[in-house]
Amino acid sequence: MFKRSRKKWGMTLMAAVMSLSVAACSNNLGSSGGGGEAKDQNKGAMENYGVNVSFKATEPFNLPILFSDQPAYPYKKDWMLFQEITKRTGVTLQPTIVPMSDYSQKRSLLISSGDAPLVIPKTYPGEEASFVSSGAILPVSDYIDMMPNFKDKVEKWGMEKELDGLRQEDGKYYVLPGMHEEVWPDYTLLVRTDIFEKNNIPIPATWDELYTALKKLKEIYPDSIPFSDRFQFNSTLNIAATGFGTKAGWGFGNGLTYKADKDEFVYTSTTPEYKNMLTYFNKLVSEGLLDKESFTQTDDQATQKFVSGKSFVINGNSQTVVLHRTDMNKSLGEGKFSIAKITVPGGPAGQLMSGSRLENGVMILAKAKENPNFKAILQFIDWLYYSDEGEEFAKWGVEGVTYTKENGVRKLVDDINYNGLNPKGTKDLRIDYGFSGGVFAYGGTTELLQSMFSDEEKKFQEDMKKTKTVVPAEPPIPYSVEDREQATLLSTPLKDYSDQNTLKFILGERPLSQFDAFVNELKGQGLDNYVKLANKTYKAYKEKK
Repeated sequence: MFKRSRKKWGMTLMAAVMSLSVAACSNNLGSSGGGGEAKDQNKGAMENYGVNVSFKATEPFNLPILFSDQPAYPYKKDWMLFQEITKRTGVTLQPTIVPMSDYSQKRSLLISSGDAPLVIPKTYPGEEASFVSSGAILPVSDYIDMMPNFKDKVEKWGMEKELDGLRQEDGKYYVLPGMHEEVWPDYTLLVRTDIFEKNNIPIPATWDELYTALKKLKEIYPDSIPFSDRFQFNSTLNIAATGFGTKAGWGFGNGLTYKADKDEFVYTSTTPEYKNMLTYFNKLVSEGLLDKESFTQTDDQATQKFVSGKSFVINGNSQTVVLHRTDMNKSLGEGKFSIAKITVPGGPAGQLMSGSRLENGVMILAKAKENPNFKAILQFIDWLYYSDEGEEFAKWGVEGVTYTKENGVRKLVDDINYNGLNPKGTKDLRIDYGFSGGVFAYGGTTELLQSMFSDEEKKFQEDMKKTKTVVPAEPPIPYSVEDREQATLLSTPLKDYSDQNTLKFILGERPLSQFDAFVNELKGQGLDNYVKLANKTYKAYKEKK
């Protein structure tokens, strides 16, 4: 048997009592946010950290982070971005590099295998839901009291309703979203304004006016394809659907649309509004006004048609319009054309605009709360992603090196370009320095967002703001773990079948007279059960709230 002396037993007992006392004390150190962090989780944290206080770790530490590698500005380990983060904060990032094209899949594999780094940016709201049941990611809503800049912006900008939409069945949210002060649109139609002006064709303000304009262009240029689109038409369907009172393309989401008058969700692709939208685009295709290849061609193929003058309308954003101008200077000649983003046309439901102030954001692994630097990690993320200083740094870089600032106006230094802001610059803010990339630079005030906009883009934003009414956010559907799995099993084939038949109806491969048959086919794939489950969950959430 064991032969311990009384002295040794006494020492062991005393150590155990001291250990329990320390644990009991440290368990009371947590903030009211519910974190309950222990003393050894405060390593490197600042005691006086607060709103717009520059973060500097009291002890340097390394932080593993997942990094989505964008081919347009590929990762470089010696970027000034990383060097400056370490210099300013004492935090050395240790990125796990994943190609952007494989990011979602690789992220899932790393989390499920337990090999994911502690911090996982580039996570869009909703993408975190599949990781909640495993307990792999942190319920960050428990810890926002340790993130004063995040909390401050939520309160100042009234973001509570948007954040409520992220809450899971347990009432917590598991992703820190990027947050914009206001809804801001980017994608719209780009048109050859010189061709419109030359032929006295008004810039269309509605989709019906676009039809009239395209029809006129086809008459004048019979060998042209007036409208040839990119993004496999998903962006155009997304922006058009709102004006038709529905959702489609990139905005189709879970396939559910909330009807306020009935206080319930319906399946989007079964509605009269969705059918009206299909009918409209089918008319464009059948009359040769919309290129059938818009749904299958690559972005490069669509772009080539536009920049060569074979088409006059294409979907795009503030970046693509700059790229198109560069290409068209070569293909058509500088000064021999003009193109512009137009205000998104209105539809039968009115001049409406969908959009969210939430951006892709950050997940944190649950095991981070066992890390000695846990509090410092939260402070660092709060500073980089949510403080005015951190957001400006991630976007513009280092004052006096990559940009100057006078009377509040920022300007890139002479030799640096970004998205056509300084076209004579021989170096690129993203490619050569790492700033303004999608992993760190998103969210912030409208002033910061528009600080990198051209005058043309600022006018587009102002026109959209004056013309459009923002569609209210829909209420959340916080499924339980079991119900979420069931909803996923039901929603995936329903969406796939809707996508397939959307294409067929628009291209005329299936007559619109069969729309009711299509709805019945969806019912045969579990449509009623899916909608019933969603409404049951929503009603339960509403009653609980």
